[in-house]
Amino acid sequence: MGKGEGKETGDKQVVATHRKARHFYEVLEVFEAGLCLAGPEVKSLREGRASLDGCFGRHEGRELFLFNFYIPPYKFNTASQPMDPRRTRKLLMSRAQIDRIGRSLQTKGLTLVPLEVYFRRGWAKVALALARGKKGPDRRDDLKKKAAAREAEKSFKGKYRG
Repeated sequence: MGKGEGKETGDKQVVATHRKARHFYEVLEVFEAGLCLAGPEVKSLREGRASLDGCFGRHEGRELFLFNFYIPPYKFNTASQPMDPRRTRKLLMSRAQIDRIGRSLQTKGLTLVPLEVYFRRGWAKVALALARGKKGPDRRDDLKKKAAAREAEKSFKGKYRG
């Protein structure tokens, strides 16, 4: 892998991840959606330049959109005017999935959060989570569980497991 390329796992090349998503949200269900992008945006994504911070999904009409997804302008683009780096992008999914997500989002407290953006078989995809926001005590409990698991792992490290 060269400079600027994403991390490869199996048949997908991860471009951007939303690291704080699992910290602030309780993930209930994960979906995969295609992204409707312009050519220069795809080239910029292939360089691994994107940010999911502050990004969210929304159901409008009978379509899903991704808001506030930052893709910087492609530096070698000469053909067209640069687009807004944070423009709203359409998500591509089957009608049944879109309707199901739309019904789920009617429930109070649920939101659509992107977890990661990646390329699978040459196509830009986004992993979306139907999630519920965590409150302060929930986040503290998660941190305590992680610390306890880390301590347990540390105590077993180096011991023979026959």
